[in-house]
Amino acid sequence: MKRLIFGILAAVIAVSTLSSCGYNSMVKLDENVKSKWGTVQTQYQRRADLIPNLVATVKGAAKFEQGTLTAVTEARAKATQMTVKADDLSPENIQKFQEAQGQLSQALGKLLSITENYPELRATQQFSDLSAQLESTENRITVARKDFNDAVQEYNGKIRSFPTNLTAGMFGFKPKGYFEADASAKNAPKVEF
Repeated sequence: MKRLIFGILAAVIAVSTLSSCGYNSMVKLDENVKSKWGTVQTQYQRRADLIPNLVATVKGAAKFEQGTLTAVTEARAKATQMTVKADDLSPENIQKFQEAQGQLSQALGKLLSITENYPELRATQQFSDLSAQLESTENRITVARKDFNDAVQEYNGKIRSFPTNLTAGMFGFKPKGYFEADASAKNAPKVEF
């Protein structure tokens, strides 16, 4: 009879310890990070889906630089090949993903800046619509990245705080990576008049 009482008491203590040491809240925060990651991926996929139409529209403009179109297409291919699973959002994997997306952003930036030399292209409704959609998508990406970083900050703070850091270590909760500013953002643009 004593063994049964001790067994029940041990089970009650174990359940109460796990709930009071933050395990359930860490699981919820982890799921929130995964959800925000899904939103980030969705917005990047939306951008990737717009690019073939943009390239096709630009390709229709005579005298356009083929090298720029090729660079955009190749950067898109690399960016869509780089995937990070929601269960492995380590800082290293986030950085690799961000680098692949950054290369695509640079190629798109170059494409859009070169189109300034083609007023007949900029005047077409299709190019105008695609440019607006791309700009809207870039804004959505920025918001999704911020929401992701906020969720990661809350999660990382929880798993590093005492006493939940003990539970986090026991159950394998690892820190997640943040999106950071692109390397090109570190240098201020040179403005000349």
